[in-house]
Amino acid sequence: MTKQQRIVGVDVGLKRVGIAQSDVTGVLASPLGTFSLEKAILTIAGKCEAGEVRLIVIGWPLTLRGEEGDSIRMVRKFIGQLQKRIGNVPVTTLDERFTSTIAQQSIRDSGAGRKKRRRKDLVDSTAATILLQNFLDSQ
Repeated sequence: MTKQQRIVGVDVGLKRVGIAQSDVTGVLASPLGTFSLEKAILTIAGKCEAGEVRLIVIGWPLTLRGEEGDSIRMVRKFIGQLQKRIGNVPVTTLDERFTSTIAQQSIRDSGAGRKKRRRKDLVDSTAATILLQNFLDSQ
């Protein structure tokens, strides 16, 4: 029996990494969680080793002008560390401008209380979900 593979979306931050995954049809993204940088690599690598992932989409933090900013170095480093662990699973990047802002607005619109809206882990996993859903919608 062949495992049905998913696409994984990743929003890399300074302290945390939001991760989302698609359904097996590649139509709908849902949050997987928020992890430390090291735990995120282990989580994604574990899914890849189990044959559950066909593609990884990582948010590419461009500036508002569409240029590469300081955060690019951090994301490049994360990608390098991840690629050492995932074998031949392809990695692509996608412009992540405004995903965190959209995530915060989405959480507000859901009626979440002030305490929940301030949870950065929720914003990070929601941003990864939005990033991945944007990718899936473009396919």
